[in-house]
Amino acid sequence: MELTSKGYTLGGLDLLGVAKEFGSPLYVYDANQIVANYHQLKNAFSGVDVHLKYACKALTNISILKLLKKEGAGLDTVSLEEARTGIKAGYEPSEILFTPNCICFDEIRQAVELGLIINIDELSTLERFGSEYGGKVPCCIRLNPHIMAGGNSHISVGHIDSKFGISIYQVPHIKRIVENYGIKVNGLHMHTGSDILDADVFLRGAKLLYEAANSFPELEFMDFGSGFKVKYREGDVTADVEKIGAEIVASFKEFCKSYGRDLQLWFEPGKFLVSNAGFLLVDVNVVKQTTSTVFAGVNSGQNHLLRPMMYGAYHHIDNLSNPTGTDRIYSIVGYICESDTFGFDRRLNEVRVGDILAIHNAGAYGFSMSSNYNSRPRPAEVMIYKKKAHLIRKREDLDYILQNQLELDM
Repeated sequence: MELTSKGYTLGGLDLLGVAKEFGSPLYVYDANQIVANYHQLKNAFSGVDVHLKYACKALTNISILKLLKKEGAGLDTVSLEEARTGIKAGYEPSEILFTPNCICFDEIRQAVELGLIINIDELSTLERFGSEYGGKVPCCIRLNPHIMAGGNSHISVGHIDSKFGISIYQVPHIKRIVENYGIKVNGLHMHTGSDILDADVFLRGAKLLYEAANSFPELEFMDFGSGFKVKYREGDVTADVEKIGAEIVASFKEFCKSYGRDLQLWFEPGKFLVSNAGFLLVDVNVVKQTTSTVFAGVNSGQNHLLRPMMYGAYHHIDNLSNPTGTDRIYSIVGYICESDTFGFDRRLNEVRVGDILAIHNAGAYGFSMSSNYNSRPRPAEVMIYKKKAHLIRKREDLDYILQNQLELDM
């Protein structure tokens, strides 16, 4: 988003004009930014056969999936529904990694029938997989490296108390299962979490995967997950993906040399690709002053963007309608019957009823975590592509919310 003499623009379009055309609340995504993020990360790992599998739980709109497919991305999915959406978007099943957890085995069967790349993160599931498929269907194995990443248990998924993955210390047990059932293990996977700043976390995990690889001679790829830290506010330290890339590539080349052949290097970026490309545009309903606080109450809430309330996440906010107004202090709150605060004590250009505010970094885990709480409909989604605003999801209404409810005769 850029502030020009004529106001705020995104992808060359006036954002206020986009809000006027499609209404608010409204999710808006910049296709150019998503594409730029993809190629920045892809280029950072040049020198090896790198494959980026978009972690589509971040933003699963089919038009976003098609955009990334066009650029060469694969998909990382955590549900059959995500995988089927990816297939509908044009992905081949062989381009889709299926990495669920705590699911019933019937979903594994369906994933096999679809032809997905199966990633198993639990010993009993691996044993059952071997019993049913033996060496007929290969699988990847997700290992838990017991590494705390990001310093926050909400976003770190590779620590010792995490539900994800098979402990790195259980590799001998995995090996016994694999050998007894003749399972072909074609990949090893780890994902430590989000907000990773430097290569050390990846290199520590990589060393463990390299050691584990000695037990699996038929590997085709190694998947290092993702979690590169993105910028949320001015002055944020972000992941230097070029530096990380150079160190990982050097390490991976050395491993492949000792392993005896070149493997593919996989990553699963989600937030890195779409976070800074998305904005949630909201209307100011009320400006309410209490004895201690001035609230700007908007026509959205935790039902549309949960991250500030769930994780305490910071999202920068701008007043699109009054970009040169006097700075004042506001707490921006939602219209849900909860304490759904988007931001405490924020300096914004003077806010008036009817102004449009833009909430930044809403591309990742915004719409995808939204709900109909308080029976509120979810927003429309728009993608700015080739300097034109395209509606890629219709706004919900009450009929949509009620469509699957059945009334009893009383």
